[in-house]
Amino acid sequence: MSEKYSFSLTTFSPSGKLVQIEYALAAVAAGAPSIGIKARNGVVLASEKKFKSILYDESSVRKVELLSSNCGITYSGLGPDFRLLVKEGRKVAQQYQLVYGESVSPNQLVQKIAAVVQNYTQSGGVRPFGVSLLIAGWDNDLNKPFLYQCDPSGAYFAWKATALGKNCINGRTFLEKRYNEDLELEDAIHTAILTLKENFEGQITEANIEIGVCSKDGFRRLKNSEIKDYLATIS
Repeated sequence: MSEKYSFSLTTFSPSGKLVQIEYALAAVAAGAPSIGIKARNGVVLASEKKFKSILYDESSVRKVELLSSNCGITYSGLGPDFRLLVKEGRKVAQQYQLVYGESVSPNQLVQKIAAVVQNYTQSGGVRPFGVSLLIAGWDNDLNKPFLYQCDPSGAYFAWKATALGKNCINGRTFLEKRYNEDLELEDAIHTAILTLKENFEGQITEANIEIGVCSKDGFRRLKNSEIKDYLATIS
């Protein structure tokens, strides 16, 4: 009986679920792990880069992207869906900058992206995005950092620290034990790497993880040489 609802995007099942959203969340849960940690003076995003072959050029794959001067994003799930949402997010940030002459706040940016994601849960001829996002940003008006998660349903949440993707439950459990309110950005980077390392398959290197940091100075991706230095301090 319930099978007839599983192929319809816009029809609720008797249990009150849109089953295609459940499938999208399953795609996220099967994706490479991503970590977000909010520190006292910034936010860290870290994500694993998975390659099916050693012949892949790892520099061509990006898991952490810049949305605006003060906001960055990473994901777990389907890469092509992520790229489309990065494009939408950058468009929102640029339009805001042109109209108001200042950087968009993380809260407004995630609201706009979540609205795009939600629209794909109620329209015929499309499917939900098979991706969950972690959006890090610095609010220049409030002078404080923010970390948001946006799911395939269009729901978004503010977090102190969270994990997405494969083994996310173990990742969150690890973060609950390590996290505290007075965490500094440098400590948050170490914690993010340790969280990824907890369930990492194989050898963790600067080539198969990516890290972005957001502070009052803006958002930037760490260079491979910087990541290598951090890995050396925790190995």
